[in-house]
Amino acid sequence: MNLKSGLLLVTACLMLGACSSTVEKPSLDHTKLANAHFQEDAAWYESNIPFFECSDKEIEQVYYYRWKLYKAHIRNTGANEFIITEFIDHVAWDREPFCTINAASMHHIYEGRWLRDPRYLDGYINNLYQQGGNDRRYSESVADAAYARYLVDGDRDFLLSQLDKMKSTYEGWYDHWDSTKHMFWIPAMPDATEYTIASIDGSGGTAGFDGGETFRPTINSYMYGNALAISKTAALKGDRETQALYAQRAADLKSRVEKYLWNDSLQHFTDRYKMNNTFVKYWSFIRGRELAGMAPWYFNLPADDDAYTVAWKHVLDTAQLLGRYGFRTNEPSYQYYFKQFIWFEGKRGSQWNGPSWPYQSSQTLTAMANVLNNYNQQLISNSDYLNVLRLFTRQHYLPDGKINLVENYDPNLGGPIVYYYWSNHYLHSTYNNLIISGLCGIRPSEGDSLTINPLIDNSIEYFYLDNINYRGHDVSVVYDRDGTKYNIGKGVTVFVDGKKADATGRGSKKVVSIGEPRNRASEKTPVNAALNLRKKDFPVPSASVNNLPDSLYQAIDGRIWYFPEIRNRWATTGSTSTTDWYSIDFGKTTTLNAVNLYLFVDHTRFETPDSFTVEYKSGNDWKLAELKGSKPLTGNTSNTIEFSTVHAEALRITFEHKTRQVALTELECY
Repeated sequence: MNLKSGLLLVTACLMLGACSSTVEKPSLDHTKLANAHFQEDAAWYESNIPFFECSDKEIEQVYYYRWKLYKAHIRNTGANEFIITEFIDHVAWDREPFCTINAASMHHIYEGRWLRDPRYLDGYINNLYQQGGNDRRYSESVADAAYARYLVDGDRDFLLSQLDKMKSTYEGWYDHWDSTKHMFWIPAMPDATEYTIASIDGSGGTAGFDGGETFRPTINSYMYGNALAISKTAALKGDRETQALYAQRAADLKSRVEKYLWNDSLQHFTDRYKMNNTFVKYWSFIRGRELAGMAPWYFNLPADDDAYTVAWKHVLDTAQLLGRYGFRTNEPSYQYYFKQFIWFEGKRGSQWNGPSWPYQSSQTLTAMANVLNNYNQQLISNSDYLNVLRLFTRQHYLPDGKINLVENYDPNLGGPIVYYYWSNHYLHSTYNNLIISGLCGIRPSEGDSLTINPLIDNSIEYFYLDNINYRGHDVSVVYDRDGTKYNIGKGVTVFVDGKKADATGRGSKKVVSIGEPRNRASEKTPVNAALNLRKKDFPVPSASVNNLPDSLYQAIDGRIWYFPEIRNRWATTGSTSTTDWYSIDFGKTTTLNAVNLYLFVDHTRFETPDSFTVEYKSGNDWKLAELKGSKPLTGNTSNTIEFSTVHAEALRITFEHKTRQVALTELECY
């Protein structure tokens, strides 16, 4: 090579970004994005989430909304204890006092595994396995999700600490095992659905909230995924006996799902009845396709064979499972499609005989991403994935343009169906995992390499996913269709720990080396002396005004959000004074040196106080705490107020509010 050729090669490398040593990671302003999407509460997100920009601004906007939604569902329940809720507020059928529902837990874990702070999922998985949170009231795949979290987090010791409970929970499900068919069965409602084909037809078309006992693709796929996860976890421990036992259980379930739940006439995985009555016969298939039949691909269960993947043509057929505004839960050809069986306060209730549910929409999109990554097929494409993802994205918008995900939607006419007070900002689905591991293509693996395979087409001009914490390494993925957005070359570029990674592969599919997991840093959450989930015993709240028990306890229940649609606060509403107080009686002498105040502000009715004082009770006397510095309080975020150590039997915050009311979302005492 002569000197002129060498200079031309170097110039080409610089222009195309082909020489890793010359490619600098583009700047993505996390602070600007956090302030734009989260305003006063930006700091938490800067520390925790992957940042994302995309040429599709609806997808980008909903991505940030979903992190706001997720944070709102994180509930502190004790020292280093956290849970994730499904309904943002208490509902009659959740698990008291935590307000959790195990049906949504696998979605929560898949989504939350991308947070940088491990405390939230550590606490949640511990609650599910060590504190009875996974009560098996509903079907679940928590073991599979916990293992999927490990693939991102890399904390082998934490995963192994759950193994015994994973096994005992799995064994508990044998109360839903049929020893003749060697498969699991479940009614509709405990499968987190109601009014399915099985339960409606099993009642002769007159009911269907409960009943409908079937051998279902869902629970058998969940248990396959759980068995495989337990086997792989046991392998990490070197427990060969458990590894082999659960690997065989997974293999047996795979064989039976393929053999017995595949319906040749419908070209779909469908339920078979366990029940036998005047209306339905034991072991007969249900009479129609349901979106639930795609659950096996969520776990990569079916063989890579066109005999099974043919099912996907029905998922994308607008006369069958895909409506104009999203997935249908079953097809319009079904006799009782969209027949309304249940009403609440004059409005339509929750049913699975056609409405579009975020739960199954995200489950099917995850399954679709698996097919596009792991199967050799020609039936579905990246464009199909993006089309359905965009339909799901638009469901997050209410008719008035506000973003507020609710329970379910009309796939034919658009808009929400079930939108009650409890349905605001509903979390029984994934979305950001569909962006990170689907659209942006980060595919966690068991080795030290990482496959990047974005599911994009020409409708995506660019995206940039930054600040991914993958096994202690910082991973960023940049896609630039024509190379003019980020000026580092066309196509996909991957950065690991700030440096361009050498990648192998063709087209947009890249394989990069990550290296061994790094030890993660995990802070400890101190005991919040004000927390009271059970609304009885100590600590006991009181106030100068608005002494409704629900209002008082909402300020010390471990739940923090600032959505105006649903109340979560004590407020000075109704006060005739310009000064009001909120107090906590600890029932014993408690050592404190700080409080966190979370104030709800809407800048119309509620505003931050003009001033405040912190007092503590010692004996019969109230004394002012000696504050360490002073700064104005900020609404809709955490305000830490430190003071000289006190030994308090009670603590009181007094707010001066001359023009507008004050609303306290949460008070924490440390």
